[in-house]
Amino acid sequence: MTKPNISKQQLLDVLNSWGEQKINSDQLQEWMVTHYDPDDNDIGLGEPEWTQEAMNIVMNEYEIAKLEKFVLAKYQLAIDFITADESRFNQTRHLFLHEGFCD
Repeated sequence: MTKPNISKQQLLDVLNSWGEQKINSDQLQEWMVTHYDPDDNDIGLGEPEWTQEAMNIVMNEYEIAKLEKFVLAKYQLAIDFITADESRFNQTRHLFLHEGFCD
């Protein structure tokens, strides 16, 4: 049985929709809750391992974080993390996790 796949482009499209304020933070989180289930969905099938890991981290963070912690102005950090090459993985992960949310 084949599991549905969340593609990198799907995730980027949702993040861009949020960044462009076509959807709000609640809708972003609802999409993550609905689509992020690694047991039932493949995440980034066919993408490099670091991209799949970045996608999992981004989806998990937006799924579990409190809405008031989301920083809309920093949505590009999530996109940069997902699209980074392997050499920039750690740097972009750090920026996303530490600047993409307020404490």
